[in-house]
Amino acid sequence: MYLSRFLSIHALWVTVSSVMQPYPLVWGHYDVCKTQIYTEEGKVWDYMACQPESTDMTKYLKVKLDPPDITCGDPPETFCAMGNPYMCNNECDASTPELAHPPELMFDFEGRHPSTFWQSATWKEYPKPLQVNITLSWSKTIELTDNIVITFESGRPDQMILEKSLDYGRTWQPYQYYATDCLDAFHMDPKSVKDLSQHTVLEIICTEEYSTGYTTNSKIIHFEIKDRFAFFAGPWLRNMASLYGQLDTTKKLRDFFTVTDLRIRLLRPAVGEIFVDELRLARYFYAISDIKVHGRCKCNLHATVCVYDNSKLTCECEHNTTGPDCGKCKKNYQGRPWSPGSYLPIPKGTANTCIPSISSIGNPPKFNRKWPNISSLEVSNPKQVAPKLALSTVSSVQVANHKRANVCDNELLHCQNGGTCHNNVRCLCPAAYTGILCEKLRCEEAGSCGPDSGQGAPPRGSPALLSLLAALLGTAGPLGI
Repeated sequence: MYLSRFLSIHALWVTVSSVMQPYPLVWGHYDVCKTQIYTEEGKVWDYMACQPESTDMTKYLKVKLDPPDITCGDPPETFCAMGNPYMCNNECDASTPELAHPPELMFDFEGRHPSTFWQSATWKEYPKPLQVNITLSWSKTIELTDNIVITFESGRPDQMILEKSLDYGRTWQPYQYYATDCLDAFHMDPKSVKDLSQHTVLEIICTEEYSTGYTTNSKIIHFEIKDRFAFFAGPWLRNMASLYGQLDTTKKLRDFFTVTDLRIRLLRPAVGEIFVDELRLARYFYAISDIKVHGRCKCNLHATVCVYDNSKLTCECEHNTTGPDCGKCKKNYQGRPWSPGSYLPIPKGTANTCIPSISSIGNPPKFNRKWPNISSLEVSNPKQVAPKLALSTVSSVQVANHKRANVCDNELLHCQNGGTCHNNVRCLCPAAYTGILCEKLRCEEAGSCGPDSGQGAPPRGSPALLSLLAALLGTAGPLGI
């Protein structure tokens, strides 16, 4: 009885949650970089694309204001009450904690009453523009996964620009313009995200939707990330495979949602009227109580963990990669060029692991070096482009399967002396020949080769290639040759 009631309640909860939740709580997967699987040869690592989970990125940022002395309270000043521009006896004093409004209050825990907020100086120097740049820096590349939300405690500004940087603040590009009159402020026709499409999703627009002046009750400004995702994944973000496919194949789209810094440019405070009231300039200022930025460290699909240490974010790289963004192969794992992971095929993606350099494998066994098992070469997808390992005497040796190296193929490692390649695993040799690539006469092993043996001279192969293959495959287990 209790079990059936519990199941009924659980089913009801799942139904209600699915209806009330407009978007998936976690729009990403890829939370595991590797797992062990069992094959005929025993346990081997299966590698897959992976990424950190989305989180509140404001916990890790540094904020900078320009001009640096724009925060109110030094010297102390009075300002008009929010919502009542004629009650101008409120005080901002940086030397008194209860009356101070420093920048860190834009990112503190919300829920206290009254709300805490950063506040600028008032527009006491009118008609000189009251303008503020608020720069948010991570010193790390991050990928945005949810809307950017700015909550104002003053009226929302009449003019504002949200900008982004991909090079740690050296250059800036506009993300979106906000104005009560886009044509007058920025010479742009007003639009909203709803006016965009898959083909115009990267268009930089000016919106009047969030800049309705001083008298409005609404406080929030959005930069819509999920609405842009929805052009590819559907209005409920159910078709994530489509979005992942677009992010995988369209660099401009991927870069659009990637930042190292954000900058909020406050250009004109909320006036709410045609003319500025010069007798009550203390009613004009900026005040922000909260900024939300959700995203994840960009690790190029090579890590699930991003650590914050010494005020710095760094990916804990897997797949034999390294660097702040896992953007290069580790030393001795440069057997092929570095490549980011891929979201495709869904749901595991492709790891594109870095593989050992030929110099890291070592010299042939006669120097008493231990050679790694071929499964440690860590190539996760047999459809990946085969890596090329440089040799001095041969152009390349290909390794294209996570279980073992290709013994033969139809491009570089041909079976010799009439042998045929079987599943890239072994050469099927004519009766008179043996060896990995059918390069040896059987009579040589028996010591019976001679002018009367009816067998020709040994072929001229590539000794470096053959000794390398013999050493590699000798540790990978018998191939039944």
